Amino acid sequence: MNPSWRAEVMHLGTERQPLLLLDDFVADPQALVEDACRRDYAVHGAYYPGVRAAVPAERVRGFLHGLDALIAEVFGIKRGQVLEAWYSLVTTPAARLAPIQRLPHFDGLEPGRLALLHYLGRAASGGTAFYRQRGTGYESVDAARYPHYKAQLEADAARHGLPPAAYIAGDTPLFEHIARVEARYNRAILYRGNVLHCADIPTDLHLSSDPARGRLTVNTFLCELPA
Repeated sequence: MNPSWRAEVMHLGTERQPLLLLDDFVADPQALVEDACRRDYAVHGAYYPGVRAAVPAERVRGFLHGLDALIAEVFGIKRGQVLEAWYSLVTTPAARLAPIQRLPHFDGLEPGRLALLHYLGRAASGGTAFYRQRGTGYESVDAARYPHYKAQLEADAARHGLPPAAYIAGDTPLFEHIARVEARYNRAILYRGNVLHCADIPTDLHLSSDPARGRLTVNTFLCELPA
C-alpha cells in the first residue's frame, strides 16, 4: 500500500451502512495495470457486464496489507479471508445487457462479506452508485430480508415491466438512488457486499476490452472467518 494513502468513512442512506473511501490506495498502480494487460480475459457468470481475469494471490496480499485495523474499526470484522479477486473490464454494450444486469445488485447476503473495488482506469469512467428498493425501503439485503426483497422485485417487474436495455442511472420506478462514488485513478472503496449497488456507467463511455484503455477495476471479495 501507499504510505501516503488517505482514508475517509462515509455512511450510505437511512441505514447508514459504512463505506471506506481510500485515495492514492497503492504505491504503484501502474504495476497493476501492466499486470492486468498480461492476463487472459473471459466472461465469468451471468451478472458482471464484461470480462474478468483472476488477480494473482501475491498481488492481493500486497494491496490488502495494512487494512486489517480499518476493517475492524469500520465494519467490526476482526478476521477475514479473500474469497476471490478479479481484474474486471465493463465491455457489454447497453443494448445487450441481460435484465439482471440492468438492476442494482448485492454480492451476497452475509453482513460479514465485504467488497473492495479499486479503480485503475485513467479516463473518466463513472463510478459506483448505491440504491434503495422503493417497495421495501431496503438498502441492504440479508437472509431474513431476501424473501420480501425478491417478492417485491417480482411484483414491481410485473407492474412496471423489465427495465430498459441500459445501465441504470439515477432513480427508477423500482429503485431510488441514494449515493454515488466517483471513479478516480488509484481510488478504492470498501463496503458490505449486501448493500444494493451497481456500476455507474456514462452513456458515452467507450467500453474497451484493452486494460490499458478500458474501465479497469480490481474487484476483491472478502468474508469474515468464524472466531
